[in-house]
Order: sequence, then C-alpha cells, then structure tokens
Amino acid sequence: MPESLWKGWALAAGLIYRSSALYELAMLGLYGRHYPSRYRAVAGLIPPRSSVLDLCCGPAVLYRRYLRQKSVEYTGLDISEKFVRDLTRRGVHAEVWDLRQSDPLPPADCVVMQASLYHFLPDPLPVLGRMLAAARKQVIVAEPVRNLSSSKLPLLGPLARRLTDPGVGSQPYRFTEGGLNDLMLSLGTRPPRTRLISGGREKLYVIEKSQAGA
Repeated sequence: MPESLWKGWALAAGLIYRSSALYELAMLGLYGRHYPSRYRAVAGLIPPRSSVLDLCCGPAVLYRRYLRQKSVEYTGLDISEKFVRDLTRRGVHAEVWDLRQSDPLPPADCVVMQASLYHFLPDPLPVLGRMLAAARKQVIVAEPVRNLSSSKLPLLGPLARRLTDPGVGSQPYRFTEGGLNDLMLSLGTRPPRTRLISGGREKLYVIEKSQAGA
C-alpha cells in the first residue's frame, strides 16, 4: 500500500471523535433517516426525573435532544477529554472515564450504553458486570449488529475501523446478532427485553435490575 495512503489512515484515526459536528455528521451518514429513531428508542425507556448514567456518551446527543426535557439527573462518561470539555461548557454533567479500568461506576437508576460495547471485545463481560452493579433499575444496551467495519470490501472495513477509534486503538472485532444474543444470555439474568432498532442496524436490550441474578 502506498505510504501516502497509510499516512492518510493515520490522520483519519479517531477523526469523528475530534469534533461533535464531525461525530454527528458521521452518524447521520451511517444511519440516515433512522438516526433520530435510535435515540428515541432509548429515551422512550427512561422515565422522567430518573438518574441516568450514559457510558461512552460522546457529545451526549441522547441527553441534549431527548432527555433534557424529561428533567433527568444526567451524567455522561467518555474517554474523550474534548467531548467532556465541550459538554461541561454547555452545562452538561460529564466526566472523563476509561471504562477499561476496573473502577466501580457511579450508581444511577438507568445505565445506558449505545454503539460502544464492541470497544471492549473480546471480553465485554467485566464492563457489563459493572453496569449491572451500578444500575438501580435497568441497564439499556443498544449495539450495532450490521457494521461497515466488518465489510470484506478492500479498504472499506479497515478505514471504518480507523475512523471509529476513540483514541485507544483500532478495534478489529464487531458483534453479530447471534453473538450479542449469546453474550446477553450469559449474564445470568432472565432474558432481557430486546428488539431491532435503527432500521435493523442495532439491537436494543433492556435488563431490568429485578432480573439480575434471577
């Protein structure tokens, strides 16, 4: 591969995580007309005035556009210092947090993760365990099961993986629907409520805290 192309990939690494506008533009390109519905599906599960912990929150679109009007007590956690600084300037409660570490998560009624669980492959169980421990009422996970990063087309898959690197290294693994179902069933809870959202691109799972260990 030409050296100039490799340099271009290096510059592209994590590009969408360098700007809220670029992040939203990339997500809009991926989800098209289904972009708003992926947030509505999650927001519709969260009761007004709940406390919400949003993991890998990015620019906190879920809160700013869909939860603020519900008067929730919101905390966003993200590894990106830039996203957290931007959110703090907007008056959104956010903290820099590396979920790869084993620190217990702050407790909240609802613990949410959207399109980020793949970052913890090949072993996402520890982070899911900490989510269950932190949640007072429910854990909500929405994860892609159709991915450009898994494309067999030359350059497309590797480029998509570079673009979605939040600064911790490109993640070569992605979930299939079957693999994600198996993971959720391995948690030792009753089978979670689940459905496809975002035009079939994502699978949504809702684990009620009363189900844990049942």
